[in-house]
Amino acid sequence: MNGVTWRKSSHSGSFGGDCVEVTMVGDRNAVRDSKNPQGDHLTIDRDSWAALVSQIKQGAHDLRSRRSE
Repeated sequence: MNGVTWRKSSHSGSFGGDCVEVTMVGDRNAVRDSKNPQGDHLTIDRDSWAALVSQIKQGAHDLRSRRSE
C-alpha cells in the first residue's frame, strides 16, 4: 500500500515484539504487522475497528495471557 503514513503504537517500543501499525484508507482502517511491512494488510470499517479497539482495551484479545492455558 503506497502513499499512506503508517502509525505504530507508542507502547510498542523499539525492540520488536507483537506490534501492528495502522493507517486510514478512505473510510476504512488498515492494519499490518510492523515486522513485515511489505506483507499483507487487513482493512476494517470504522464501526468494526471501534469495536475491536474496545475489546482489546478490555483484554479480550490478550494472547500473552492465553499462552499458559
